[in-house]
Amino acid sequence: MSSSSNPTAPTRAPEVLAVTAAVIATSSCVVALRLVSRVAIVRKVSWNDHFMILAWVLAFGLSFSICFGTSRGLGLRDADIRPEWEASLIRSEYVFSVLYNPALMATKTSILLFYLSLSKTRPFFRWSCFTTLAVVNVAGAVLTFLNIFQCRPALAAFQTQLSPSETCIDIFTLYLSSAPVNIITDLAILFLPMPLLTSMRLPRKQKNILVITFALGGFVAVVDVVRIAYLQQASLSRLEAGIDSTSRLGGRNDFSWYASLSYMWSAVEVNVGIICACVPTLKPLVVRILPALVHDGDNLTRTSASYANGQQPTLHDTPNMDGRNQTSVASDAHPSQPSPATTGGATAEGRMDMIDFLTTPDMVNTRSSTHTTSKDQERRGSNTFYDFVNMHQSKSMVKMSGRESVPALALVTILFFLWGFAYGLLDVLNGQFQLVVRMSGGQFVGLAAAYWAGYFVAPLTFGRIVLKRWGFKATLMTGLCIYGCGTLIFWPSAVLASFPAFIISNFIVGSGLATLEVAANPFIILCGPPQYGEIRSNFAQGIQAVGSVVSPILARRVLFKSAKDGPALIDVQWAYLGIALFDIALALVFYYLPLPEASDDDLEDIAADRHRTLPDDQPRPSLIFFTLGLGVFSQFCYVGGQEVVSTGFQPFVRAIRSSSTTIAAVDYQAIGQACFAAGRFLAALMGCFLRPRWILGFFYLGAVITAALAPSFTGGDGVAMIILIMFFESAIFPTIFAISLRGLGRHTKTGSAFLTAAASGGAVFPAVLSRLSTRHGVRVAFYLVLALFASGSCFPIYLNAWSPAKAHVDPVPQASPRARLPSWVSSTARRRKDVEGKAEGS
Repeated sequence: MSSSSNPTAPTRAPEVLAVTAAVIATSSCVVALRLVSRVAIVRKVSWNDHFMILAWVLAFGLSFSICFGTSRGLGLRDADIRPEWEASLIRSEYVFSVLYNPALMATKTSILLFYLSLSKTRPFFRWSCFTTLAVVNVAGAVLTFLNIFQCRPALAAFQTQLSPSETCIDIFTLYLSSAPVNIITDLAILFLPMPLLTSMRLPRKQKNILVITFALGGFVAVVDVVRIAYLQQASLSRLEAGIDSTSRLGGRNDFSWYASLSYMWSAVEVNVGIICACVPTLKPLVVRILPALVHDGDNLTRTSASYANGQQPTLHDTPNMDGRNQTSVASDAHPSQPSPATTGGATAEGRMDMIDFLTTPDMVNTRSSTHTTSKDQERRGSNTFYDFVNMHQSKSMVKMSGRESVPALALVTILFFLWGFAYGLLDVLNGQFQLVVRMSGGQFVGLAAAYWAGYFVAPLTFGRIVLKRWGFKATLMTGLCIYGCGTLIFWPSAVLASFPAFIISNFIVGSGLATLEVAANPFIILCGPPQYGEIRSNFAQGIQAVGSVVSPILARRVLFKSAKDGPALIDVQWAYLGIALFDIALALVFYYLPLPEASDDDLEDIAADRHRTLPDDQPRPSLIFFTLGLGVFSQFCYVGGQEVVSTGFQPFVRAIRSSSTTIAAVDYQAIGQACFAAGRFLAALMGCFLRPRWILGFFYLGAVITAALAPSFTGGDGVAMIILIMFFESAIFPTIFAISLRGLGRHTKTGSAFLTAAASGGAVFPAVLSRLSTRHGVRVAFYLVLALFASGSCFPIYLNAWSPAKAHVDPVPQASPRARLPSWVSSTARRRKDVEGKAEGS
């Protein structure tokens, strides 16, 4: 390695060279061992092997460019780089930037093709792999294109000085912008195979080895986070040094000094990804050399002999507890005669599919114990994950008693706190972002509108589809994953201080939380005795409100305490990374937890029990759907009014309070949010004694009266009125939701989607408030709240004024299975009730 022009100059080149050379040497050895395993032992080379070879070639070129760059000034400050090195250094940096994304693309494509060979009978797993494969390659192709043409004209990338007509993209900006895609795909690749692997009927030792082997991919995500941390540090250092963030690659901006460690960790990321991708394919080689490593000694001799004779296990996909297929391993009853079922795995030439050599040869002689265990499990009617998590499907949520429903309700209530916490955090982040980048009021309203627009789009599209087709658990997992992706996008949003990036991240977060609400709200309402649905809903929403109170205080006192400029905003990204990882982990936990479900038939049965209390001469279906439609309208008006109060709270307080007061408007809002949470808990308590329609009418009446009085007062009285508005508006949303779902039967899930989508009123009316405030002042504009709450109050008026509506929505104890069914109930529900009644009578 050549010395710099200044022998005493600080340099990062030695460590960059050593680490890069070490990881490329290690990955080269592992790839060679993979080829030995696939060619010499398995005797089958697949497409995933070809892509892995391509990934290694690209990784070698990437690593070589870094190693060569260290001999030409990479790791030195610009003042210490010799002039004759500059052209070579720029070329090596350009080669690295071009090869990085294709190397990741090839590695992840190889892994995903490998996953696709694991199971051909799980449509959801395969479609998830195809989706991830599309994201990896589309995003990678776009980023590669941007790196190739990072300058205009393209040849300017090789020049040491740029003319005024030449421009280049800041590479730090480009790398940080791609961070969410890399982390999301890393996590998808890590977690996708886990349900498949943990459901395989293997002895514990083999299953442990298999799961741990695939879990090594998590190290790639860790390395990616470390790499991004160094990118962030480099970006911060350049900003603090006053270096223009738009300066080009290789220019006089100490780029080589700041980027060297990021380059090194990029090489580590790519090569560690290759190593982890190759490890699962090495099992045949390990078994040949160190067989005791993967199976017990008492089976060693027979296993090795069987493997040498070319005998292979048969893999079957058997239905597991939720209707999906579960991979099991078996052998032929007569080892000398291969079973026809093996044609899908081992061929007559002794070749194996990918799933075969992951379980071969050590499973050949475990047929007896494996099948005994499987039969025992079938006789017990249960299925377990690693013998300590019961995967048996719980009984229908609508048939649970109060005590039986407590564990499931507690788990889902955690999600209510999560999205309350997220909403409060996002609100503060948007306000802080407005201060840092000096956004206009219209742009700030646009951020909130993007969030609530997600509430309109998600429930009516994929949210409803997932809930109807796959149930509550799948919908909760989908919402958590989308929410996690949205929080990850805040990472480059903070670094780039980009308004479009914040718009996108707000929309994705809103879509994720809306998907959660599509399932979580009806889950809380339906899980347990139906007469207590409103109580459970208000209590859970009270927990959500607590999250909305806690998160703004945490954000203002800790996260944004000194965030007054772009560099300070970058530090906040770690909180969002933590939230994203927590979301993904929680989604995985929910997969393994036996949450109860409710089919459309179950919901129809509950509706049948309820509607027997209605007068016979009433048009019951039209009454039910009219109630739902009016509830959706009331919900739209209410959320619009709630968001107008939230958005206009601080401007309203500043306009009416006394100049001598020492309490800030933001502190008054925190008091109002605490009252909001208290109001929901009070409504839950009132539900123990009063009818839900009375409670809804009471809170709507209080909201209308305080909204009418608030603009008329000044000083402390006016502040008290707006705080009371927040108190009275608290219980309206959960009570409307629970009342509107009552009696919908098989349409309950669709009704939940429409009620959740009604929250999109929050995207419309804050913009109206902004326009009215500009023209007439915030006090006059606040009459918009009165108009919205007055419009929404038509729902409780309808419920309390019309007798059939009263009978329809008032809670009643769960009816007997032999109860008389109304004539309009579906024939399916009628037949089921008849069968249950006869069984109970006998």
